Amino acid sequence: MKIFLVLFCLSLPILLRASQSPNFLLILADDCTYNDLPLYGGVNAKTPNLDRLAGEGLTFNQAYVASSMCQPCRAELYSGLYPMGNGCAWNHSGCRPEITGMPQALGKLGYRVGLAGKTHIRPVPVFPFEKVEGFDQNCVRNPTLEHDLGAARKFMERKRDEPFCLVIALTEPHVPWVMGDASQYPPKKLKLPPNIADTLRTREDFSKYLAEITYMDGQVGEILKALQECGKAEDTLVLFSSEQGSQFPGCKWTTWNTGLHTALIARWPEKIKAGRRTDALVQYADILPTLIEIADGQIEEMDGQSFTGVLHGKKTDHRKYVYGMHNNFPEGPPYPTRTISDGTHRFIMNLTPDELYIEKHLMGLKGNAVLNNPYWATWVRDSWEKPEIYKLVKRYQSRPEISFYNTVEDPYEMNDLAQNKIYDQKIQGMRKELKRWMKAEGDPGVLLDTKKAHQAAKTGNHLF
Repeated sequence: MKIFLVLFCLSLPILLRASQSPNFLLILADDCTYNDLPLYGGVNAKTPNLDRLAGEGLTFNQAYVASSMCQPCRAELYSGLYPMGNGCAWNHSGCRPEITGMPQALGKLGYRVGLAGKTHIRPVPVFPFEKVEGFDQNCVRNPTLEHDLGAARKFMERKRDEPFCLVIALTEPHVPWVMGDASQYPPKKLKLPPNIADTLRTREDFSKYLAEITYMDGQVGEILKALQECGKAEDTLVLFSSEQGSQFPGCKWTTWNTGLHTALIARWPEKIKAGRRTDALVQYADILPTLIEIADGQIEEMDGQSFTGVLHGKKTDHRKYVYGMHNNFPEGPPYPTRTISDGTHRFIMNLTPDELYIEKHLMGLKGNAVLNNPYWATWVRDSWEKPEIYKLVKRYQSRPEISFYNTVEDPYEMNDLAQNKIYDQKIQGMRKELKRWMKAEGDPGVLLDTKKAHQAAKTGNHLF
């Protein structure tokens, strides 16, 4: 009896905390450029559910991932660490085996932590999510498997006295663009972004991409409805993110704004004032620390910083800078770039300016591979007679040693201001801070974007 009382007393703080902690529901899109969404100025896509969610919560105008590739950005989200800290600084690599992830961090605070849909993180022991069925895990399946919210409902309803954290990682609008109704988006009526070449095939593919955005939005609506029907909506912090940019040139696999900038919406009834927007700078690494603080836990050894004060409207700012990196191997030949932004200006450092940028999935064709992108060939074909398309091809494949943009005035970063003398002091200051960050992270630069470093990371024997 005495032993029982001792064990009960020791577990009481955890039980009390669990009964008071909110639930967390994270919904992730896959490869969706933030400003293709109407919420961020997109003029084509229809997203009524995301618009409604934003009207019920807080929209972040300045949220970023540190690397615009699927695996590194998810590793950042689930670890609270930058790519060098968690070890996943390339796509299709792996995290350091000694770090701990979201399941452990929230699990010790009394949470059940589940993941439905796309995983794309490794090694498994670092991220021991409870597997929740019902959403396709394969982001390149054609077509995506039909989703079923039954398992997610059961996860949310199970053990009603325990808080849950559920990540639902959707696979849209990742290529291939085959889901949704593309007839809603007649190619000739679309307004293409300025960083995308205007060819007929590009318009056709952009139409299919927009259809997948609307399909993804429908899934968001169904998930939120299920949460409401479970009776958990009032006690749940919902976060939606669009992940990194789409698989169009200048977005995913780059350190430009349309690669690293992510949509982020937070809804928490009676805790977050509805219909607000914030310019506070945040990164993916900040999300896990935020959840830990809300759950009344201790934040330990993370690069991210909690932005709970921003959620509650007590703070209007969070970070001075956000940082980013790209290592191109194994998506193509090495082409390492690094970047820093203060929310207004972006400075990019190209570590191999004499090399040519190539991304094998976007530019290459491999038989009937599902990731083939025939529209790129039309860019090359038409560049000889259309100077505006030639400029886009050149911009993508041949980049200067440094670039500098006013992202507020030029969100697609088409006007490089690096040679404008009036920005010299600003550029020098941001370059100094970027190099400081690289040194602090143990980032060796060019040596990181190699087959040797990538292969070592895949086996958990990181070189850097």
